[in-house]
Amino acid sequence: MFYLDFQKADCKNCYKCLRSCPVKAIDARDGQAKIIESRCILCGHCTQVCPQNAKSVHSDAQAIIRLLGKNKKVIASVAPSFVSSFALGAFEPFRTALKSLGFYDAFETSEGAAAVTAEYKKLLSTGKYENFITSACPAVNRAIELYHHDVLKYLAPVDSPMVAHAKILKSRFPDAEIVFIGPCIAKKREAKESGVIAGALTFEELAELLNARDISIDGGTVEPVRAKKECAACEQSTSTLGGDNDGSGLRAKFYPISRGIIKSFDSFPDGYEYIAVDGVARLDQALKDLLGVKGVFLEINACEGACVNGPCSIKRVGGSVEANVAVRNYTNAAPRDPVCGYPEIRALHKPRDAGDRVTTDEELTAVLASTGKTKPSDELNCGACGYSTCREKAWAVVNGYAAVDMCVPYMREKAESMGNVIIENSPNGIIVCDGELRITEINRRAQAMIGVGAPEYIFDCFDPSAVFKAADSGKPASVSKLRLDRTGKYVDVNIVPLAKEKALLVVLTDITDRVNYDEELEKVKRGTLAVTDTVIEKQMRVAQEIASLLGETTAETKVALLKLKDAMLTDDASKDK
Repeated sequence: MFYLDFQKADCKNCYKCLRSCPVKAIDARDGQAKIIESRCILCGHCTQVCPQNAKSVHSDAQAIIRLLGKNKKVIASVAPSFVSSFALGAFEPFRTALKSLGFYDAFETSEGAAAVTAEYKKLLSTGKYENFITSACPAVNRAIELYHHDVLKYLAPVDSPMVAHAKILKSRFPDAEIVFIGPCIAKKREAKESGVIAGALTFEELAELLNARDISIDGGTVEPVRAKKECAACEQSTSTLGGDNDGSGLRAKFYPISRGIIKSFDSFPDGYEYIAVDGVARLDQALKDLLGVKGVFLEINACEGACVNGPCSIKRVGGSVEANVAVRNYTNAAPRDPVCGYPEIRALHKPRDAGDRVTTDEELTAVLASTGKTKPSDELNCGACGYSTCREKAWAVVNGYAAVDMCVPYMREKAESMGNVIIENSPNGIIVCDGELRITEINRRAQAMIGVGAPEYIFDCFDPSAVFKAADSGKPASVSKLRLDRTGKYVDVNIVPLAKEKALLVVLTDITDRVNYDEELEKVKRGTLAVTDTVIEKQMRVAQEIASLLGETTAETKVALLKLKDAMLTDDASKDK
């Protein structure tokens, strides 16, 4: 399973997630949105805009629970935005809760962020970078590696704070397994690819685990385990990265808010304008704009408001404003400590292939033509399908990421056109009227039936009693064999209330020929019955005459036979004597 997926939902014709996706990594065909894994940067923005909450984030919770149950030394690296998600003013209660859950210990990822800032300063001081892009956000890093190869040279060759911190913790606890905890989905993939992190939990997943174990986030105090590994850089007995201070006073705690990376600098290398951009809506344009300038330090985050507003942060009433205040207060409450030594945290960012096929102008033109766009003026670029331009959508169709019928204006025009053709060519009369029985639509067939060219109300056409009945009850009604006075036609009338449209559909079926046929048939029947009566009468008369004749003949035969019988009996008696 991918880190992010869509649950089954009736998301046809919405395209809200596609409109919000900065890299169009969503296949919205067949009424079910799906993530295109090869294109996805895991910014998680689609999870926040879906009106049906159809997005699901792959959970590592059970894998982490199994890891904790293996009696291993598991250490948590906690993103500094925990203060806003869990409404805390200190790290110790959070560490206590994690230990109760089974973690060996927990430290703030700001330790790694401090090392990253120090590395940025080293690189900037070389003067080799025309422009400089921060590498703290894995979603931004992936976007540049996939879609902005021309600015890849500006992306800082430095690990993210999560990976940097994991390396620091590994140098301190070589036998430990590191688990990152934060508000980010993209960290899950980055953790897996890092080779030094066993897994990543979101704040939402952690909250569920704590609730399931009935662990209070502000529970009793547990004495923290202190790191005693000597610092290789300054040979102090305790490193300020993970020593008694646990990095609690580092300016790097500003990282999860907008301009947080810039705020983590105690001084700025000369030659750069320090700019912060956050939010997927500005991501693409900011990276494109960087090509036309020089001397820009660009702090860039995929989440609007930076990490405190991450897709898996725990949202509170004050939103990102309150979250910013919480992080500022937490950071400003502690003294600044210098950054001590740290292991190698350089990273190599390489271009990636999203797996898209190269399209031709002929292919795009053919797709555009299939939606009625044969000239530039036909390309509305309305964005209703989720793509910024018609050509971008055509590119997606050729790549198999989108369907032709996702073009909303085209489908609406097609439906209206087909509807008009069907209505105008229907053998039935069709009338649509509003709640006041004012006619809003009428086809030519209905006009011919009623004999009125442009009636204003339904009662201009015929007796509206049945229409009133349907309007009042909200249920279908009908009238059979209604005679229309102006034309002498007979119709069957069916009235269907259209509740959503607050209208009535009236269908007139011409039965004039059938009525005329029935009348002719009735005449034939009556004539046939009259003839039948005459024939029956004649037949009865003949039968009676025949019966009479048969009666006389039978009587005469009887008399003759009796006489013959008597004669025979007399002859036999004389012989016996």
